[in-house]
Amino acid sequence: MNALTAFFAALNNPNVPFIRYALFAGLMSSTAFGMVGGIVVVRRISYVAGAISHAALAGLGASLYFSEVHAVHWLTPMLGAGIVAVLCSWIIALVTLYAAEREDTIIGAIWAVGMATGLIFIAKTPGYVDAMSYLFGNILLVGRTELRIIGMASFVTALTVILFYPQIQSLCFDETYAETRGQPTAFFTLLLYTLSAVTVVLMVSTVGIVMVIAMLTLPAATAGLVARRLQTMMVLAIALCALANTAGLATSYYLNVPTGPTTIILSGALYLVTLVLRTAAKRLRRGM
Repeated sequence: MNALTAFFAALNNPNVPFIRYALFAGLMSSTAFGMVGGIVVVRRISYVAGAISHAALAGLGASLYFSEVHAVHWLTPMLGAGIVAVLCSWIIALVTLYAAEREDTIIGAIWAVGMATGLIFIAKTPGYVDAMSYLFGNILLVGRTELRIIGMASFVTALTVILFYPQIQSLCFDETYAETRGQPTAFFTLLLYTLSAVTVVLMVSTVGIVMVIAMLTLPAATAGLVARRLQTMMVLAIALCALANTAGLATSYYLNVPTGPTTIILSGALYLVTLVLRTAAKRLRRGM
């Protein structure tokens, strides 16, 4: 009880607005995380999200370098990461759709080269740059500008999924059937990969580049254990993301530990508990 009291007192403290910003960022981004996470889990493309997230470090590093060395101040880290993430998602999608090259080879190359490029840019940036905050996230660094971007990106992502939900659903479960119905599957594949890129960039500020895959898949996978419909899975995943982000922030504040890893651990624990309970319930029904 003392932990909750201390956390709520910090939320109401006008001298520490970053706690409130972090909470709002986690709650707003949960919509995109839950929706896109459900698609990623059903389509089984978590490895694509991993490649995009690590390649986004190139955009982060480049934005820091050009902002500091060449005074390109409009190129913020989030914008740089977003540009590179979307470009990489398009490359992977086009290779998947049209190229004869092995998809896993391209994904591995983008994953490695993007991260290496980002680390070189960071190393060449004058002054001290905390790469750990980008690799493992630091939601407490979110300001008003980042909060507006997160809110806008989450809204656009949610609106896109809602508008094209029938097409996305058919693409996730039966791409061949969608093609026979005349659905432009190439366009919607490109759209899904773009949405994944946008969501990955939102996650960089909360859990960091390294742990994006976990946060994108764990809440959705937990929801998938109890939900039979994609729509229900998305709604439940949104709720679980919001719960994990809030609980992770509160726990990390009380224990004075990093927020991103704490959120991941709580999400993993929730998945394991749900899996155990689901397995036990199945065996109990069989025994009856």
